[in-house]
Amino acid sequence: AMYVANHLKIKAIISLTETGTTALCVSRIRSGIPIYGLSRNNNALGRMALYSDVYPIEFDVTKFENNTELKKAALVELERLNLVKTDDLVVATSGDHIGVTGGTNSLTILKVE
Repeated sequence: AMYVANHLKIKAIISLTETGTTALCVSRIRSGIPIYGLSRNNNALGRMALYSDVYPIEFDVTKFENNTELKKAALVELERLNLVKTDDLVVATSGDHIGVTGGTNSLTILKVE
């Protein structure tokens, strides 16, 4: 995720996570790019607050039927919070199975519309 972010002028990284572990892994490479850890789990949000360049945001991933809807809603939430703006490129990490711990296996480049 960080390699892509550093080479494509990415404005932010979204980590859709249950435990915060993916956000921790991404934060180990310091680039100054903000990492937004979106989770419904209060313990994960608390842990992510301690990670370098990670900003936890409460977000219930289980409200969505598929990953396309989920990622679109995550972008809308970041835009609502004025963290990204139209035409920004964002990297999103997530898993195929929504709400499952240990399932991160996807990296997507998204453009804010």
